[in-house]
Amino acid sequence: MKYFFRIRLDRVRSLATSYRQNLADAGKILNLKKDSSGPLVLGIDTGGTYTDGILLDYHSRQVMATHKSLTTKRDLSIGIEEVIKNIPIKDPSAIKMVSISTTLATNAIAEGKSKRVALLLLGYDPDLIAGFNMQRRFTTPHYYYFAGGHDLYGREKQPLDLPAILTQVAEVKDQVDAIAVSGYFSPLNSEHENRVQEAINNICDLPVVLGHQLSTKLDSVERATTAALNASLLAVLHDFVMAVRQAMARRRIDAPLMVVRGDGTLMSEAFAARTPVETIHSGPAASAIGGRFLSQLDDALVVDVGGTTTDIALIQDGQVVVNEEGAIVATYKTAVKAANLFTIALGGDSHIRLNREKEIAVGPERVVPLACLTEQYPQILDRLDILSRRTAENISPDWLEYWFLLREPQNNSLLKTKRHQALIDILRQGPQPFPEILKHLNLLHVSQIDAETLLGQEIIGKSGLTPTDLLHIEGRYAPWNTKAALLALNAFCRFQLRNPIEICQHIWSRMTEAIVRAIITFLSGKKLPPPSLPDDDIGRWFFLNSLYANHPQIETRLRLYQPIIGIGAPAGIFLKDVAEVLHTDLILPDHHEVANAVGAVAGSVMVTEEILVYPRMSKDGFNVIGYYVQAGDERKLYDDVRDALSYARSTIREHALDAARHAGADNPQVTVKEKKDGLDAYRIQAKAMGNPRLNTTIYEFHNKF
Repeated sequence: MKYFFRIRLDRVRSLATSYRQNLADAGKILNLKKDSSGPLVLGIDTGGTYTDGILLDYHSRQVMATHKSLTTKRDLSIGIEEVIKNIPIKDPSAIKMVSISTTLATNAIAEGKSKRVALLLLGYDPDLIAGFNMQRRFTTPHYYYFAGGHDLYGREKQPLDLPAILTQVAEVKDQVDAIAVSGYFSPLNSEHENRVQEAINNICDLPVVLGHQLSTKLDSVERATTAALNASLLAVLHDFVMAVRQAMARRRIDAPLMVVRGDGTLMSEAFAARTPVETIHSGPAASAIGGRFLSQLDDALVVDVGGTTTDIALIQDGQVVVNEEGAIVATYKTAVKAANLFTIALGGDSHIRLNREKEIAVGPERVVPLACLTEQYPQILDRLDILSRRTAENISPDWLEYWFLLREPQNNSLLKTKRHQALIDILRQGPQPFPEILKHLNLLHVSQIDAETLLGQEIIGKSGLTPTDLLHIEGRYAPWNTKAALLALNAFCRFQLRNPIEICQHIWSRMTEAIVRAIITFLSGKKLPPPSLPDDDIGRWFFLNSLYANHPQIETRLRLYQPIIGIGAPAGIFLKDVAEVLHTDLILPDHHEVANAVGAVAGSVMVTEEILVYPRMSKDGFNVIGYYVQAGDERKLYDDVRDALSYARSTIREHALDAARHAGADNPQVTVKEKKDGLDAYRIQAKAMGNPRLNTTIYEFHNKF
């Protein structure tokens, strides 16, 4: 059954008259204000498609300049240096802080590019782990079990088998890049983890990460996962920060460097170097912070539409809603607090193709728009012209997929097969349509090429028909070759035996449907019936009737109470229909195109510290004979719970203040909360928050909101 979106295409076109943002011009400065007399801060965000930069007057909150550059996934620092190079900075000494949000940690984990780690598990039960198949959550194949660990009351389960640990470390130290140590109930007693670290440091120079220093949660598997991930990212983030520092030095910028956490707060580069796992979801969190900062709305839904993905976050009471249970990256659940996000693989550069059922699909793969590729390789235009005039029997959408050479491979080890070398040789002649590549290689299917490594390392790229191409045709956004986009759409329509307007309506409605579906799933926590279900499913019918108003007698509608803050250059185009379907307002604040970079400098520095107070039990386990206070590596015993809690309250305040200052906070303020954690146990939590420390001290910035 075909559904036609109720907002007509000609009406949608009229929305574009005010849309003047050229998102893809990597060399164009988007906005340049008058000179600033106050201190400046430089914010940079590395997204899946573009790296954005903004120069902000810290006093007035005025955006002085912005710039976009293509993200280079093989080396994010290349795109960052391009941004820094192209933002006009008259006096480098006026820049008092640089802050970056990065997808580096998330991408490194998802793409398997993190470093090798040996995970040492103290007191874990191998049979229990294997019985529930929990070892797949450890993120590393190099995990080892040893005697040791503690129980729920911080008592030693078994003596620590240090000789066996050192023997194992000696065997693997040349095969891994870091070591993670996680002891059973180590947040209640860190003695074994500390002893292991000290012993390892005596026999090798590998960095050692301890689980209790990253999380006080008692979930042993999550803590081990977090420790292993953190260890795997140490060298990755270190190299990235050094590259950013070098780019700053080339522009003679000498300022504090901050990194956005996954919850949208900031931390110093030194703090980030120790806990890189906390940068998971850094980029989307910065978008949410930037949306709130630019719109000054305290309650809203932030929807960030990029070239690769659409990210959704919720702002409540002026704060990004955080997932207290722990961030999930790839298939791994961590103990790291991060913004509560929902992401779908849909953006301006999503590949328009046919799925297995021969139906039109948008995404999930991101490709270079054909209009853009033709701008660089004009010879493609003639091929598209010939293709658009073929009959339906002699055409296939595969001919609209072009592969091209992005760069010469620097390391021949990346060319795993002779087919890889043959593919590179073919693409040196220029971009080639996919069927032509198969013919040259004498292959039948894409899986035979095994090109994932070459694509992931950005040695080769893909191009195809995208929503960005359709925007060229409709005149809503046309920085590149509009004729190429039109010819590609005509060829696609010939194969489908449908007219271009019908195809465009279909694609826009499918994109709107996908975003609305994602918003409902995110806010409700419930999955909508999949499109494969029959039309008589009431949930599916209600949803589709709310979008497309198909029923002649019954109207159904969805209503979102909060407004939508649109983030990203395509937001004004893609989210107008979404807001109308959800009967809410779409807010497009000034500079929403680079709000993610704004969020990189708009956040506060916040540190959360916890101290655990729990009972010391008698030998028979029935009587409480004292109370332990576990504060990091320090453990003290008190006879009376009041003395234990009093010490915990005073100590946690100092710990939080000290940690916040090390994280880069200026004049942090502390709040302390206390909650029961079981019958006789307590968690004392302190949050320290302050403005980021600049070369010039500033206090009033965040207090304006």
